[in-house]
Amino acid sequence: MNLKTHLAEAASLLNASATDALEEKMARAVEAIATALAQDKALLVCGNGGSATDAQHIAGELVAQFLKKRRALKAICLGANMAALTAWANDHSYDTAYAREVEAFGEAGGVILALSTSGNSKNVVAALERARVLGMTTIGMTGEGGGKMAALCDILLEAPSRSTPAIQQVHICLYHHLCAEVEARFEA
Repeated sequence: MNLKTHLAEAASLLNASATDALEEKMARAVEAIATALAQDKALLVCGNGGSATDAQHIAGELVAQFLKKRRALKAICLGANMAALTAWANDHSYDTAYAREVEAFGEAGGVILALSTSGNSKNVVAALERARVLGMTTIGMTGEGGGKMAALCDILLEAPSRSTPAIQQVHICLYHHLCAEVEARFEA
């Protein structure tokens, strides 16, 4: 496939993603995250592989800044503390490593944003389950259908594709919009 075709396919998927339903869900996600952060509750973000680096990207934009100067926002990327992650995974299970961090940092009124292209990542699903027990708002970014995460998310932002790279391209656009809209709610 040549570059023009690849970019045309990506643009087509982004256009297909621009639905009223997704816009309404995004508005709800922005409101939930901004409300939690305004109350000094944490936004926990997690994913695996490329989605793990997306989670770091989101947390980085909100702790530092995205488009404007404002106060730091309490965003924590689960799995970023390698000592805690590997200690738990070695002694217990990688499948529950994120849930353990949710137990440490999550609280009622907080939010978790979980990314998984399939929606079936065991450690991400376990993190959402733990977050629900704690009374957190659960937001997921997935591919079409949402996988196991669909039933665990108060708000599901799904890309209309089953192709991992295509889903990740949509996710980048979604979380850049989310960061910009959340950040707009806060002053310097």
